[in-house]
Amino acid sequence: MATIADVLTEATSEAQARGHVAKAGRPGALLPTWLKTQAMNVTRHAAALRPFTREEFGPGSAMPTEGHVQAVNVLISSLRAKLLDMSRSVSQSAARAAAEPTTDNLQELLEGKERGQRWVQAIERIWDFYFELFGQRQSKYGTWLLSCDRIATDCYQDAYVGLGTARSVPAPPPFCYMRTGFSPATFRRGIPLRRLGKQLNPFPLVQLPYHRMLNPWTLGAVLHEVSHNLQSDLGLNETVPRAIALRLLRAGLGRNVAKTWSRWNRETFADLSGLLLGGPEVVGSLMDVVGRSPEMVMHYNSRGPHPTPGIRTLISTELLSRLGFHEEAEHYRRAWMKLYPSLRTGSIPDWVLDSFPKAVKVVVDTICFRPYASLGNKSLSEVIRFAPKDQQMIVEAAGRLAAGTDPGIIPARYLIGAARIALERGLARPGVITKNFYTELARR
Repeated sequence: MATIADVLTEATSEAQARGHVAKAGRPGALLPTWLKTQAMNVTRHAAALRPFTREEFGPGSAMPTEGHVQAVNVLISSLRAKLLDMSRSVSQSAARAAAEPTTDNLQELLEGKERGQRWVQAIERIWDFYFELFGQRQSKYGTWLLSCDRIATDCYQDAYVGLGTARSVPAPPPFCYMRTGFSPATFRRGIPLRRLGKQLNPFPLVQLPYHRMLNPWTLGAVLHEVSHNLQSDLGLNETVPRAIALRLLRAGLGRNVAKTWSRWNRETFADLSGLLLGGPEVVGSLMDVVGRSPEMVMHYNSRGPHPTPGIRTLISTELLSRLGFHEEAEHYRRAWMKLYPSLRTGSIPDWVLDSFPKAVKVVVDTICFRPYASLGNKSLSEVIRFAPKDQQMIVEAAGRLAAGTDPGIIPARYLIGAARIALERGLARPGVITKNFYTELARR
């Protein structure tokens, strides 16, 4: 069977020898048809990669919001417009090549087709990515994802209402999706994503493993991942690490300590902000993540963005103490030190451990209790307020959640702590807590 290359070679040679395109019925007649097909393929690709509609992702409140769909469609439409321009160019090249199949005209067509195919593949990756994300809302887990969306939105609402000065309200809100893996993750608004071909992500994405969603008392992870996005949207990406480094240097703790804690700023901010958003039980959720084998917990990574696991829980207990939850802080600190009696058995450098008691106080104070201009000259703990009265709401909601009764007007984010209290106090079976947790959030 003749290949396309054979057909092109034969047709081109014949045209050059005879000065005209081969007539129908002879082998060279394949060329005009093939040329026409190439332009048609690119045009059809462009037409197929069309914008989304909400309705194609199922009925009910679990479907993506209009804002999320519109944001993705803006991205797709901008890329699709370039593809349509390319398809017109390929069509023109195909017409020239069909009329006069010279080597130059044929190769111009092939090069244009190659550019069009690369662009098609790039758009397909983006289209497929969001098609999969939005398509998850059609599954039986749609209400779970909707529930996590509502927790994430509640976090944003609380933070922006608490600001000392008005800021432009970000839109759309975070969007949660499920993906296998050990740890949750997030992709911030406006950053280029490799899986999108370096196109800018139009809204925050919160990636959650199935096992976390199955156990909602571990969803302090949502508060942590949302806090990464809050740090960015509230303009604290650069000011927080600078403030940490400067205050540690002024405290006489040296460049190594200042550089290390500055490198850890994003993960430390997310842990502390998540605690402010959700209360003491978020520390238990953190322990679910970092409580692993002693070898893992005591390992020091000189380039890692996360605080060494061995000291990470103790950073949160420092904030609990500063907030006045001394009993809870001691409860978690003792539990952690029982699990890991000596932090010096691994590879954590002595200078990290020796400086920790002083450094952790400086860092927690800098992140949570110092005012920032972008927060309206308020501190983070003033913007996102958590007090004993909030914890009392969570405790009361735990009993109601376990009983399957209406937990009341409690903020969505507090239901994570309520689910954990219900579990730890044995107020209901785990499956009942999970069912009631998602039922309550989905009905809101």
